[in-house]
Amino acid sequence: MTTPAFKSEFLRTMQARGYIHQITHPEELDAAAASGIVTGYIGFDATAPSLHVGSLIQIMLLRRLQQAGHKPIVLMGGGTTKVGDPSGKDTQRQLLTDEAIKGNIASIRPVFERLLTFGDGPTDALLVDNDEWLSGFGYIEFLREYGPHFTINRMLAFDSVKLRLEREQPLTFLEFNYMLMQAVDFLELNRRYGCTLQLGGSDQWGNIVNGVELTRRVDQKPVFGLTTPLLATASGAKMGKTAQGAVWLNADQLEPFHFWQYWRNAEDADVGRFLRLFTDLPLDEIARLEALQGAEINEAKKVLADQVTSLVHGADAAAHARAGAEAAFEQGRLSADLPTVEIPAAEFEGAQIAALMTRAGLTASNGEARRLAQGGGLRLNDAPISDGSRLVTRADLTADGVAKLAAGKKKIALIRPI
Repeated sequence: MTTPAFKSEFLRTMQARGYIHQITHPEELDAAAASGIVTGYIGFDATAPSLHVGSLIQIMLLRRLQQAGHKPIVLMGGGTTKVGDPSGKDTQRQLLTDEAIKGNIASIRPVFERLLTFGDGPTDALLVDNDEWLSGFGYIEFLREYGPHFTINRMLAFDSVKLRLEREQPLTFLEFNYMLMQAVDFLELNRRYGCTLQLGGSDQWGNIVNGVELTRRVDQKPVFGLTTPLLATASGAKMGKTAQGAVWLNADQLEPFHFWQYWRNAEDADVGRFLRLFTDLPLDEIARLEALQGAEINEAKKVLADQVTSLVHGADAAAHARAGAEAAFEQGRLSADLPTVEIPAAEFEGAQIAALMTRAGLTASNGEARRLAQGGGLRLNDAPISDGSRLVTRADLTADGVAKLAAGKKKIALIRPI
């Protein structure tokens, strides 16, 4: 298959950095992006107070769009979150109250404000909530207006539905409506803001095609869809998942130190790809870093961690995270920048070390901490501990009044009794 030679800066950049998986009308989109400002959007449901690393590639898509001189729209799913996207899920998502959804949107917004420029200019980003129109529809009105444009036959063929049914997992009628709502989002954004492009991950392809076809059919407007490949690490693990849970983008959900460490611990084979997708470094510099061999690839990983952490949390947070990591892992000393968990002194004295590991976020459970100890991966003040049930005392505190816990060679935290 011949790779198309795009004329627009936007699609050339997208192609060179590895973002493109599918495009509905590549030649038309390329011509539109080469001749004027394209307004594009991505939807983000507010199911939690923070997005995680799996959503970062989508935010970077909007960043690339804006960097190329186009206008991004962040569509918060105040309406669609009330239903829940069935894509990639075996069970229905937990239904949230209106208050919880609004709180999540407010908590998520600062991440977008760090990576995009918002304002009133022609290429400034907008943040829009689809609850503005979705909650205004009457049920009969919605069915009569949009129901005739969708067939059950076609809806059953989309992966978000088909895969759930193939796994013999129930799909509620509530969730079945999600793809109609997302299609209407595109139509509404086109009418209100002249939005002509919907972007998303490849798992959203069916939903995006629905929106493109609905807008072209109802209003005869040229609109487009573009998806990115679904991200996995070189070893096949799902992006943004660790043994301790999701890699959140909000600092109150995951400290910048651990966020920095996540990127520092990237697999060698992923470094170049992640630098292209998640940083603004020039491609020739990325090629140089990607070509490093042996132990030198660790320097490229530090650059990756610095760059991504700077984008998400700021340059100061990235510098502190790196200093803390280098002090702990390379120089064997304590640093004020290490993650520190303060607990009442009475709860420290006599606690099992496994419980402290879990409390510090280094293990997902006490059982995991005990297994880690048996395998030689648990350390207290740099000394290996083979029994995770061992009780700690004040004698285990350093001269700085902390206990330094480590899980393996790459995860560390301090416990400070107060």
